[in-house]
Amino acid sequence: MENEGTLKKIVIALAVVAAILVGTLAYVWISKNKLVDDLNGEKAALTEEMVALQNDYSILSTDNDSLNVQLEREREKVEQLIERVKKTEATNRSKIRQYEKELGTLRSIMKHYIVQIDSLNTLNTALRADAAAARKEAEKNKKQYEELRSTTDEYAKQVEIGSVIKGRDISLVAINASGKETDRSSRADKLKACVSLVENSIAKRGYKEVFIRIKGPDGILLTDDQQRIFEFDGESLIYSASREVDYQGEDIEICIFFSGTQEYQKGVYTVDVYSKDAKLGSADLLLR
Repeated sequence: MENEGTLKKIVIALAVVAAILVGTLAYVWISKNKLVDDLNGEKAALTEEMVALQNDYSILSTDNDSLNVQLEREREKVEQLIERVKKTEATNRSKIRQYEKELGTLRSIMKHYIVQIDSLNTLNTALRADAAAARKEAEKNKKQYEELRSTTDEYAKQVEIGSVIKGRDISLVAINASGKETDRSSRADKLKACVSLVENSIAKRGYKEVFIRIKGPDGILLTDDQQRIFEFDGESLIYSASREVDYQGEDIEICIFFSGTQEYQKGVYTVDVYSKDAKLGSADLLLR
C-alpha cells in the first residue's frame, strides 16, 4: 500500500510538470506568432510606402531631357527596392531596417528633383501647381515613414548619428571680377558657396574636407578642366570644388569658390554641400 501511494504521488507530480510544460510551450508559440504577425504588418506598411513613393515619381516630369533620364533611373531604383522587399522575409530585421534607410534616401532625392523641376519651370503655372502637390504628398509620405521608423526603432536602436557633423546657413552667390557680389550672369566671374559647420561636442576633431556640387540652369554639373571625385554613401560622386577645414567641435563658417571656364547663363543655379559623412544641405542662386 505504501508503494502504491508513492507511485500515485509521482504520477501526479509528473502530470503537473507536463501541464506546466504544455502551457509554457503554448505561450511561447503564441508569442512567436504574434511577433511574426507584427513584423509582417511592418513589412506590408513599408511596401505601401514604397509604392506611394513610386506613384509620386510617376507624376514628376520636365522638358529637360537630362533630368528626365535621372528621374527614370530613380524610378527604377524604387521599383527594384520594392521587389527586394517582397523577396525578403519579414523576420529579417537587419534587411528591413536597411530598406527603410534606402527609402529615406530615395525620398530625399525626390525632394531635390522637385526643387529642380520647380526652378526650371517657374513660368509654367500648371507645372508649378503639380510640383507643389508633389511636395505636399512627399511631406505626407515622409511623415508616415518617420512614424514607421519610430515604431521599428523600438525593436532595434542601433543607429549612430550623434557624431555626424551637420551644416546650416548654406548660401550660393556670384562674384564679379572686382570681388563683389552680383546677380547678373554677364558680370559673374566665379561662384561662392558658404556653409556653417554646426557645433558638435562628440564629433571627431581634425581636418574635414567639404565638397560642393553646383548645377547650372540646364541641370548639368559644373566642373573645371579636372574631374574630381569623392566617395559618399558607397557611391563615387563628381564635385565642383572642395576645401579642407580644421574642425574642433565648434561652429565654423567656410566658403568655397568655383571658377569655371564657361560663361554663366541666366537661370537658377543649385549647390549641394557634402562632407564625407553626410549631405550638409543645398541652396539656390538666381542669375538675371
